[in-house]
Amino acid sequence: MARLAGLAVFDPAGDQIGRIRDVVVSLRGPLPPRVHGFVVEVQPRRRVFLPITRITSIEAGAVIFTGKLNVRRFERRNAETLAIGEMLDLGVQYKGEPVTVLDLAMEQARPSEWQIVKVAVRRGTRRRGETLVVDWDEVTGFGITQKDQGAANLLAAFESMRPADLANMLHELPGKRMAEVAAALNDDRLADVLEELPERDQVVVLSQLQKERAADVLEEMSPDDAADLLQELPSEQAETLLRLMIPEEAAPVRRLLTYREDTAGGMMTSEPVVLPPNATVAEALAHIRQRELTPAVAAEVYVTRPPTETPTGRFLGVAHFQRLLREPPSTLLGAMIDITLDPIRPEFSLREVASYMATYNLVAIPVVDELGRLLGAVTVDDVLDHMLPEDWRERHD
Repeated sequence: MARLAGLAVFDPAGDQIGRIRDVVVSLRGPLPPRVHGFVVEVQPRRRVFLPITRITSIEAGAVIFTGKLNVRRFERRNAETLAIGEMLDLGVQYKGEPVTVLDLAMEQARPSEWQIVKVAVRRGTRRRGETLVVDWDEVTGFGITQKDQGAANLLAAFESMRPADLANMLHELPGKRMAEVAAALNDDRLADVLEELPERDQVVVLSQLQKERAADVLEEMSPDDAADLLQELPSEQAETLLRLMIPEEAAPVRRLLTYREDTAGGMMTSEPVVLPPNATVAEALAHIRQRELTPAVAAEVYVTRPPTETPTGRFLGVAHFQRLLREPPSTLLGAMIDITLDPIRPEFSLREVASYMATYNLVAIPVVDELGRLLGAVTVDDVLDHMLPEDWRERHD
């Protein structure tokens, strides 16, 4: 069943309508659990329920269904369990011996009825353990709430999932399970996922981490997202985490916290791509190729006098990436910057920033202080994030 995660779902016309994110089952004690259907993620990030009775084919690369898909948001009932999200990594008993659930297998009992009939378990430690595939009725303990479940096999099932999709999956899990899965992610991956979670879930996850681990994760987040998250925490807790962060990583976050959240200073990223005027086009292109940069941040290179760490030396202008592609690699940035784009001040309101970007069709805009030093850049995704309702990440309708 873990292999079903991410499988494409096609309608009768052959059009892909989404991907499987989980399997909905009902536990029945020693009897094999009945499979009710699939949780399918359709665009835009909406999770709907696809009954197993609608499935006409389950193949290696696709699931095909018949009839119409109900696009109402999926809501799990009390008697239902998510097989992938909640049953993988469970500690259960096989012949009186503790084992860990690695995977589950379902098969068709009769037309339109599927059941979980096999359980793949690991006996012993992860490195020296033995893997067994046993019948469902040979395993006990699925209905018992566990303090520490682990998440290795669940994460393996969703290894290739984008951070936004993984965040959406976490949001649908019970709070305890969400915290377990989040804690199992490495710092970099968890930072990416936290940036995509609703603020309420961010606080839940971060608050359940050890303080030192929470500080490490904040260091991996972009400074503007880290500042937004810290603003949701009690001031004492936020200050404790800032003190635990590496001073060089905490400094830009502290600067951002001095601005109101709905101003250019509060929205901007303090780590845009900044180069001196004697840098070449080749150097600029190498910088914007960095995989961790978002498209909006990589769209512009800001040219300043040294130092090039924000707050920088005097801001000179912008080199747009389309212009970079048209110039010889050896061209100096100082000879091709756009000086017609006026930077904005950190006290600009959200409305002023949005209006300015819309007027000049910008995806990013530099922010400077009264001395003309570059403080950061506001990107279009920052503006959208603040203009949408606070609960927009939780809305699926």
